[in-house]
Amino acid sequence: MATAARSFSRVALRSSPATSAFRASTRTNIRSIPRQPTSSTRRSYASSSSSGSSSTGLIWGAGLAAAAGAGYYFFAANQRGQSQKGSSVPESSKEGSASGSFATGGKFVPRLDDYQKVYNAVAKLLEEHDEYDDGSYGPVIVRLAWHCSGTYDVATGTGGSNGATMRFAPEGDHGANAGLKAARDFLEPVKKQYPWISYSDLWTLAGVCAIQEMQGPTVPWRPGREDADESLCTPDGRLPDGSKDQTHLRAIFGRMGFDDREIVALSGAHALGRCHTDRSGFDGPWTFSPTVVTNDYYKLLQDEKWQWKKWNGPKQFEDKTTKSLMMLPTDMALVKDSEFKKHVDRYAKSNEVFFKEFSDVLVKLLELGVPFKSKPEDRLELKPLNA
Repeated sequence: MATAARSFSRVALRSSPATSAFRASTRTNIRSIPRQPTSSTRRSYASSSSSGSSSTGLIWGAGLAAAAGAGYYFFAANQRGQSQKGSSVPESSKEGSASGSFATGGKFVPRLDDYQKVYNAVAKLLEEHDEYDDGSYGPVIVRLAWHCSGTYDVATGTGGSNGATMRFAPEGDHGANAGLKAARDFLEPVKKQYPWISYSDLWTLAGVCAIQEMQGPTVPWRPGREDADESLCTPDGRLPDGSKDQTHLRAIFGRMGFDDREIVALSGAHALGRCHTDRSGFDGPWTFSPTVVTNDYYKLLQDEKWQWKKWNGPKQFEDKTTKSLMMLPTDMALVKDSEFKKHVDRYAKSNEVFFKEFSDVLVKLLELGVPFKSKPEDRLELKPLNA
């Protein structure tokens, strides 16, 4: 079971400048306790030199990393132990919960309460397994949801979250998906407990759960994805490459149907997680609180001084003050390009504006290419575990 301690309140962190001078005085690795219904406090982490292999959030390009490493080893070992004495995932029947119903032919038809139970099971695992990376599997779960959705090609209608084709080697072995096996394995106990949910619905629902449990905005979600076989695996190269520039970003995201504002909003997920040398070659977190959703990524891009990192690795930037944070060339492109920068400035100024637009564009990303039978107004708003 997770052990935890509070540091800053949610309000304090979101209203304080995200400069190195402010954060450097809080350089202690601390973990959160579950969200309380009357409290706005949240998980915070101040970065220092990392050790071991760890999870990552949303990161661009081939080889960008979510790590397995020591945290994953302990998680896997714990899961093996739980399989012998019973999973910590909440009880429900193999067919589904009592909330659903059975259609003609015996197929289980889940309802809101059933999806809330799946959400709660994921949230509970996130709460219990805080030994991974910076204290949460959350960032790597977000990355899984992002990468399974970001393969969509609007011109051909191929790719996207429908199908969960990353389960198969052709796509699972793509360089940009390095380390995501840890995220997929993390969710297996939930899939086993609720076998009626497709992998593609589970992965995207888990991404929504991770965002909300890391104190992010409410992200409406709807089911309807169906799993496919490996014949529908997408070709390599559809995900962004962190070593490139704004031209590359527009080409990659434009293929999915996103405009400049949406590109910048989605990039805000870099508030989460870190890069790893054993995956992408890049190294370090983007922010001082890599397990909390904030607009700090934009504040740091706007206010911090950045320089090329002098090291035997791929070209990346480091903050001049502490040299503990990083930015990729694609991150810096957001402030070098005037059309991108105006949105960086808007989000740096207002966390509320960022949350609203980030939620909207994440909904769009997770639904790309999905042949829903439901309508957009049928989307569900799932409640955080301790809300």
